Amino acid sequence: MIYPIVAYGNPILKKEAEEITEGTELDELIKNMFATMDNASGVGLAAPQINQGISLFVIDSTLMLDEEDEEVGIRRAFINPIILDEYGDDYSFEEGCLSIPEVRAEITRPEILTIEYYDENWNLKEEEFSGMTARVIQHEYDHLEGILFVDYLKGLKKRLVKSKLIDVSKGKISTDYRMIYPLK
Repeated sequence: MIYPIVAYGNPILKKEAEEITEGTELDELIKNMFATMDNASGVGLAAPQINQGISLFVIDSTLMLDEEDEEVGIRRAFINPIILDEYGDDYSFEEGCLSIPEVRAEITRPEILTIEYYDENWNLKEEEFSGMTARVIQHEYDHLEGILFVDYLKGLKKRLVKSKLIDVSKGKISTDYRMIYPLK
């Protein structure tokens, strides 16, 4: 099943996601989240983006990498994740979001993170990720905290995207995937 993606302005995107009870059956939801992400040509999708206020996201960082990159991407689900540490050099990269189409901005994040999470079989894992994989995880993790990448923008940069954000919230945009608009 392909879910519609919640657009900027929907209150669920600003709420902290609820922890999922260990052992909850999530196979079908995870499969559908990957299908939804793939259908929208995304590299990550958090449950709040499909109107589910739970602590779950999926990523496919392999799509962010070129053949000459040393980094190996991953395609994985993260259940009840907790970022334990972020470190390394901060670097900027232009980010976008399926919930905020047509808006992109340079966002600075640490290059390495350590995260604890459950996989889809409810195995507890603690892993370190770096580069593009870390960036995609940080972006999706922010969704679970009620933070959007545009929340990092300040001053003039924030004002420059304000009218685009209003257009997104009113559905005055075009996407190749279905969306739920809060103010349409």
